[in-house]
Amino acid sequence: LPCRYVLCEVLSEDPRCRQCIEDRAVGLAVREAIGRVHGDYGLACCSISFTVKYLNAYTGTVLLRCRKDCYRLLCSALPFVRQLESRNQRYPCSLNTLHVGGTIRTCQKFLIQYNRRQLLMLLQNCTNEEERWCVQKSLLSCSLTEEASQSGDEEDDDGTE
Repeated sequence: LPCRYVLCEVLSEDPRCRQCIEDRAVGLAVREAIGRVHGDYGLACCSISFTVKYLNAYTGTVLLRCRKDCYRLLCSALPFVRQLESRNQRYPCSLNTLHVGGTIRTCQKFLIQYNRRQLLMLLQNCTNEEERWCVQKSLLSCSLTEEASQSGDEEDDDGTE
């Protein structure tokens, strides 16, 4: 089945929200939003191969996989995710869609460029030389990994369903 990968970031004012981010909680919140917005039909369409492929609680980056023919249903429901629940605690948050790609690799490439742009914006807002040096070091580290990964355009999907 052809799939689409939706790269999102979790945005929250509550610093405790980062601690509760786990793939199960994100998956449940997204499924609940799809059910509210598109009903049983939309939920059934999206659930067939929907999964949280990657999650980084430290950066709040989430990679969702769904079937190609229903990624629009998924993307249209993501703004309606309003909270994540973990250990009977609810944390208000939202999901910001960054990129939709056909492979995990294209999402990785996008994320590298996105992070570089974010770091460049930070660099412009630095107030002293020490801050400037730290951001420049981060910029160099994220640009070098992209060049090293140009060896081939193989499919990064592991093929598991």
